[in-house]
Amino acid sequence: MQAYDLQMQKLRDTKQETKAIIDLLHISRDQNVLELGTGTGEFAIEAARHCATLHAVDVSPAMLDHARQKAKLQGISNIRFHHAGFLTYEHQDEPLDVVVSQLAMHHLPDFWKLVALRRIFEMLKKGGRFYLMDIVYSFEPGNYEDFFYNWIENVGQATGEEMAQDTAMAIQKEFQTFDWVIEGLLKRAGFHVEKAEYYEGFIAVYLCTCD
Repeated sequence: MQAYDLQMQKLRDTKQETKAIIDLLHISRDQNVLELGTGTGEFAIEAARHCATLHAVDVSPAMLDHARQKAKLQGISNIRFHHAGFLTYEHQDEPLDVVVSQLAMHHLPDFWKLVALRRIFEMLKKGGRFYLMDIVYSFEPGNYEDFFYNWIENVGQATGEEMAQDTAMAIQKEFQTFDWVIEGLLKRAGFHVEKAEYYEGFIAVYLCTCD
C-alpha cells in the first residue's frame, strides 16, 4: 500500500489537492464528513484534523487496514472506518455536512452511478455539499485513438510500464463515461451543480449542493 501511495504521488500532488478540497468545502470543526472510496486514507486523515467526525468508506479491507494504521501513527482518533461501497454503505449517524469521492465512481456502470448519487443525496443534510472528482471524458470522441495512446504513454513516462498497463486495462474494463452524462445524473439525483471543471480530457471535478 505504501508503494501505491508513492506511485500516486508521481501522478498527483495529493497534499495540495487535499488542502484545496478542504478549503473549497469550508470543512470546519462542527461538521461530519464522509469519504466514499477512501483508499489509503490520504484525504481522510488530513480532513479529520478539520472536522468533528470523518467516516471513511472503502470496499478493500487491505486499503482500510493501511489507512487505519496511518491514522493511528499520526494520532488521529476521529475517523470511523467502514468496509462498504457506494451501494452498500448505510449511514447510521446524523445527516452529513459534506461527502467527498475521488476517483472511485467510475467503477460503477451509469445506472448504478445514479443509484449511488441518490443515496449520497439522501445522506446529506439540506445545504450539504458533495465534491466529486472522477475519470470523466470531455474530449471529442472522433480522435479517441490518439487521445488514449497519449494518455497511456504519459502515465508510463511518469510512473513506469506497470502503471501504464494498469491504465490501459482500466480504460478497457471500467465504466468511465462522458461529461454530459455525469452532469445529467447529478441533476437527476437532486443536486445543484455549482461548479463543473474538466482537465486533460479525462478528469472532472464537480462541486454540488443538496438544496
